[in-house]
Amino acid sequence: MSLEQPQRPDVGVTPDGELNYDELAELLDGHVIDREQHENAEGFVIRPDEVSTVLQTLKQEAGFDHLSLVTSQEYQDRYESIYHLKKYKDPTQELSLVVPTTRDDPVSQSAASVFDTADWHEREAYDLVGIEYEDHPDLRRILLPETWQGHPLSKDYNQDQPQIVPLREHADPMEHRTEVPEEQDTMFINIGPHHPATHGVLHLKTVLDGEQVVDVDPDVGYLHRCEEQMCQQSTYRHQIMPYPDRWDYISAGMLNEWSYARAAEDLADVDVPDYAQIIRTMSAEMSRIAAHLLAVGTFALDIYGDFTAIFMYAITDREKVQNLLEDLSGQRLMFNYFRLGGVAWDLPEPRAEFFENVRSFCEYIPERLEEYHNLLTSNELFQSRVIDTGVLPTDVAKDYGATGPVARGSGVDYDLRRDDPYGYYDELEFDVITDDGCDNFSRAYVRLEEMRQSARIIEQCVDLLEDWPEDERDIQANVPRTLKPEPDTEVYRAVEGAKGELGIYIRSDGTDKPARFKIRSPSYCNLQTLEVMAEGEYVPDMVAALGSLDIVLGEVDR
Repeated sequence: MSLEQPQRPDVGVTPDGELNYDELAELLDGHVIDREQHENAEGFVIRPDEVSTVLQTLKQEAGFDHLSLVTSQEYQDRYESIYHLKKYKDPTQELSLVVPTTRDDPVSQSAASVFDTADWHEREAYDLVGIEYEDHPDLRRILLPETWQGHPLSKDYNQDQPQIVPLREHADPMEHRTEVPEEQDTMFINIGPHHPATHGVLHLKTVLDGEQVVDVDPDVGYLHRCEEQMCQQSTYRHQIMPYPDRWDYISAGMLNEWSYARAAEDLADVDVPDYAQIIRTMSAEMSRIAAHLLAVGTFALDIYGDFTAIFMYAITDREKVQNLLEDLSGQRLMFNYFRLGGVAWDLPEPRAEFFENVRSFCEYIPERLEEYHNLLTSNELFQSRVIDTGVLPTDVAKDYGATGPVARGSGVDYDLRRDDPYGYYDELEFDVITDDGCDNFSRAYVRLEEMRQSARIIEQCVDLLEDWPEDERDIQANVPRTLKPEPDTEVYRAVEGAKGELGIYIRSDGTDKPARFKIRSPSYCNLQTLEVMAEGEYVPDMVAALGSLDIVLGEVDR
């Protein structure tokens, strides 16, 4: 009988689980040239030619295995990339790597050799800001056409310059990235951007060997949302909050609003009353159920065209939870219910009737889920299409920064509601659902079972709200009418969205508007894994893998 070896503790962690930044700086042995204090974590400033070495050391020796986000920005005297690092086993242990470059030569070493998720993040930084990343495996534009002139987020960008996009007839857009043996007879095929199975304006550039996928390159950027730039032109206190509803515009509005609220409230040192936190928690879980119902319904539609049963069941049940959210917020889609410091207004009157409707829905969900399992997960046709297809191994999911049901369906036990508690989650009982199948089936199964846990959370919130003293029902903190955080204050905060880790980076310049506002979209990060999931599969299996990711292109393109 072999004894399991004790896990070696990460360097730079105290016995009580706190990070020792001084010890981490010693571990990097002269690579740290300066240190910054961000609101969520300390920032280590390093040289642009040492990115790969530093990240590899932090990943292997200190356990920072989750590259959550790469933020790029331009100052008057420099460009800057920030690598936001976390740990899957404890996301409260955070570290930011700040990589400045000169304005004359904005070149930095790529992190893609250490973290696969850096691929798309660095391409976006190159595309929009103009930072180049040496040794990047595929450094080209990602949101704009390859022929675009200039970088829209750079300070010297001329938005009035003419742009010309030439038509290159018979060009193979995959030639530069797909190595195919000469004896193979391959075919290039476009899937999308106007194909119903791409869940929006997504273009899949696909190389086939017969009917099997050799390579697939998701081509995003067709929406040009400019959500981050609109937030940078809006005030913290009043004007930004309506925008988050429009990122994942399908059903995750309350969750989106909370991501901004959490970041801005930390930035401005705002404490939210417990009563308002409970309302937030309840409404967020309603949004999660609505999102998962749509994900499951459209997934069944993708797999075997089940419109009558599963899709209509899911839409019917989604209407029930949408009715509750409408009672609460007055809106069915763009809720705009959260406010910095709390929520817009109290629960609808009569309260007893609202509570009865919510309880009735929560009691309905477990029984209804058994029907979904009978119709979907127990369906032989469904099983044959999704079991052992779209395989995403655990270590690969981590390297690509996958989160949410995509990661938990690959056995990654990571949920910010439990691991980095906010709102009222740390006072409530619920289970984090994971599955080790790592395939399309597992991701569907996780979403179904997460709805059961969301109903548990909502019921507990109702119990608390019913008994809350009437004279202590504070729905908002006393927030100043105009918020002006201290200059150069930086924060990155995230919540557990329906699709995964939804994070916001904000840098203040001392005015009432952000100097930099960056969205960490879970759909954008999860979509990178499609290439791994689809390689070697048949085209219908690739469509199933894409559906299992549950992406929304409005959140991908931002």
